[in-house]
Amino acid sequence: MPLILSLPLTLVPLLVYNLLAFAVLGDTGGDPWLAPVLTMELVSGARFTLVTGDLMILTGLAMLFIELLKATRTGTTALLDHILSTLVFIAYLVEFLTLREAASSVFFILMCVTLVDVIAGFSITITGARRDFGTHSGDSMH
Repeated sequence: MPLILSLPLTLVPLLVYNLLAFAVLGDTGGDPWLAPVLTMELVSGARFTLVTGDLMILTGLAMLFIELLKATRTGTTALLDHILSTLVFIAYLVEFLTLREAASSVFFILMCVTLVDVIAGFSITITGARRDFGTHSGDSMH
């Protein structure tokens, strides 16, 4: 069960992106990430439109938030979580560099969200571990 809990949630946008790009959307001509998902008139009279790409990025940010909360854990599950997060980032990077369908700003931003997850996860865990073990750099005991 710990392996399931350690799976990075930033994997979700990668899987959904691939499902949409390769199976559902395919080659529809034009940019499939600009398809409107929600349009509404605002009180100001302006029209707000949420497109597929924006929704993917919002999903990535929501997953990042949960991953940052998970990063506050310490122990062996945290280490496994960081390793898996790094592997997810590598998967994003390889796809971005090698697949035509991944050459979009939406995919690039999702990849950056995953990089933030990797860096912040390690940083938060290290900071938490220092606090747990009572080591404070620069503090001197008198």
